[in-house]
Amino acid sequence: MATNITITRQANSGAGRSTTQSATPGGPQSGTRGASPAPSRKLPGWLWFIALWCFGVGSAMSLGFAFKILMNATLFAVR
Repeated sequence: MATNITITRQANSGAGRSTTQSATPGGPQSGTRGASPAPSRKLPGWLWFIALWCFGVGSAMSLGFAFKILMNATLFAVR
């Protein structure tokens, strides 16, 4: 028993992309190569969580440090 699998490509799959790319301001007229745009790179959810957590901790520590400096400056100014 054999299974034949045929993969076909649509005839107009690339035609629409090339016409819209050449009509855009950054298209081949402006000196770019005219290749297809770079594929979008998506970060996984866990990596976004770690990045945002680190940003939040860093922001909180910076705010606390600035508050400490301002409190010390105002307390010494009162004396």
